[in-house]
Amino acid sequence: MRALIAVLAALLLGACSSPAASGPYGATSAPMSQVQTLLGWDMTLKNLRWEVDHVLIDVTAKLSNADAPHAAPSDLRFGIYGTPAHPIEATGLGSCDALGELTPTPLAGAEPDQLNGTVCLGPLKERSAVRGIYAYSPADRIKDTTVAYGAAFPVGLAPINPYDTGLMLTTQGVAAFRADGIPLVPSALGDPKAFSGNGYMVLNLSADAIAAQYRDDAVARGGPLMLVAGPTAPMRGLGPDCLAAGSSVLILPEASLNSVHVPTSLCTHGEINAALLYASVSVVGTHAAVWTTSS
Repeated sequence: MRALIAVLAALLLGACSSPAASGPYGATSAPMSQVQTLLGWDMTLKNLRWEVDHVLIDVTAKLSNADAPHAAPSDLRFGIYGTPAHPIEATGLGSCDALGELTPTPLAGAEPDQLNGTVCLGPLKERSAVRGIYAYSPADRIKDTTVAYGAAFPVGLAPINPYDTGLMLTTQGVAAFRADGIPLVPSALGDPKAFSGNGYMVLNLSADAIAAQYRDDAVARGGPLMLVAGPTAPMRGLGPDCLAAGSSVLILPEASLNSVHVPTSLCTHGEINAALLYASVSVVGTHAAVWTTSS
């Protein structure tokens, strides 16, 4: 009898302390309000709500081990998991700046080993598209998974071999701007004065894959793929389209969809020749976690 009780107790303890379950496309998954360990942080997401067509979520995180490698707070990025028309992401720190006083406690690192506050994602009007929230770090790279492609104005990406990564990337549009906000057209390539100073480029891309193959590859890899564009040198004059796009995106569609089809945008910025003529888009395996809603 004592042996049976010991076994049952061990099973119960294991169930209570078991790691997050395998989730969509190699990410870990847990319901809202449950702790998951991601990139050295014990993290909880809860209280998903709406404010002015933005999704708000409260984040509490602490370092699992302050002496172990972990993601920098400024690298943690959050996104909407579900069926939005295109990915909606934001870096957690600073994500609520646009809402101002509507979010009195935006995400902040009050202590070196802790994060607390609200993350804001949007805008998004279709509330039924939200099935959860995911988190990842663009700085996290699974070993031996990075493949980089050149991107240049005005063509964007040249045709790529989808067998490189299992992901097919096609350019849907390219927009380029000088730092003073003046848009550039292809004929500007013949004007050396047009390519002086700083500038930025917005790449509109479509990422496509066979869902079953992408899922199998992601599980074997240990996480989904992300797209990372560069360079991203700090500069003034970035337009709202560039700020909204960001320089990275996680390819994590809702798991029940029959295919992987993710229309997205990425922005490169900095010295204008580097950002427009010698930019790159990298496809990289990364670790991610998803917190799902009950609906």
